[in-house]
Amino acid sequence: MTNELGPGPEMPAQGWKRREQMDADERRALAPFAQKSGDSRGRKFPEPRHLYRTEFQRDRARIIHSRAFRRLEYKTQVFLNGTADHLRTRLTHTIEVASISRTIARTLGLNEDLAEAIALAHDLGHSPFGHSGEEMLAECMRQHGGFEHNRQSVRVVELLEVVYPAFPGLNLTREVLEGLEKHRAPNEGEEARSLSLEAQAADLADEITYYSHDLDDALDFALLDSDQLDANAIWRRSHERVAARNPDLLGAELHKNIIRDIIDAEVRDVVATSAVGIAAAAPADAEAVRKHPSALIICSAELEAANRELRKFLYENVYYHPRVAAVNQRACEMLRAVFEGYLREPERLGDAAALRLESQGLHRTVCDYIAGMTDRYLLEEHARLVA
Repeated sequence: MTNELGPGPEMPAQGWKRREQMDADERRALAPFAQKSGDSRGRKFPEPRHLYRTEFQRDRARIIHSRAFRRLEYKTQVFLNGTADHLRTRLTHTIEVASISRTIARTLGLNEDLAEAIALAHDLGHSPFGHSGEEMLAECMRQHGGFEHNRQSVRVVELLEVVYPAFPGLNLTREVLEGLEKHRAPNEGEEARSLSLEAQAADLADEITYYSHDLDDALDFALLDSDQLDANAIWRRSHERVAARNPDLLGAELHKNIIRDIIDAEVRDVVATSAVGIAAAAPADAEAVRKHPSALIICSAELEAANRELRKFLYENVYYHPRVAAVNQRACEMLRAVFEGYLREPERLGDAAALRLESQGLHRTVCDYIAGMTDRYLLEEHARLVA
């Protein structure tokens, strides 16, 4: 591939690092089984290589600069966006996933840029109103191909983002797309493959993040009390460790330190367990990882069982709590009303969406349009459609 020169002054002969040097640095510094930028399988639409950015660095920048990424700021994580200043949004959740992904990748000698790019893009297809909104949109699309936010993230980066005149979407590398297609079943006759270790790291970082930070937000929202929390094994163990180190901590300060301890313990378990598993499997390179029959970035069996208990605890005490469920239910009924309103009056769709009607069909076009909305915009559209 040729280098992309781009606009601006001619680069000096020295005093800066070329992309080829960065690729060489990766080969020296990263583990043999890490996915190297220089070994990328490329993009659907071939492009010249950049002078001073690796392929995965370019992917990260394209994701961060996308409109879909900016809209995450106003999409619900668990608690309806705008409910309180310090509660997480889909954007803050994404940044936290990226941070933990980089930590896991760095510690295991993996490609941090690839892990981060996958983490930053993993929720681009999420609907407004969090998982409740996703369930409602899936119900609206039940007879028309369904809706699932991981698949929608792929649609966003391959089709719905309109940036480049030569091709649709962001034209991300195949390695980032692989990470976003994490739940795709192999097609008939296709060999089942594992994900890259970087994609596995991002996937597990997502799990660690929402377990711990949904607990944190539930505390800020005063949904949980001490007796409920101490009945949960993960919380109880971290509480005991924090209290032993800092016996004078109370209230919010104590809770924040327990959350920190939970995250640290989970990441440490993943790194230790994965390091042992990778050493035993001894994959020679990134392709050997993909041929391995099971994931290698994993947590211990003990932590996996404790996380299942924590997930059940969160569903029983947070996600389906009346204060959360009632608000989300009202919001989701608005989502349904807007969906049905667009089916009746597709002329209300924006110009870009209208151009896709013939190729994508009415239901999928409406679904794409609504999935891309922020909470605020959907509420505004509901007011316009219902008024």
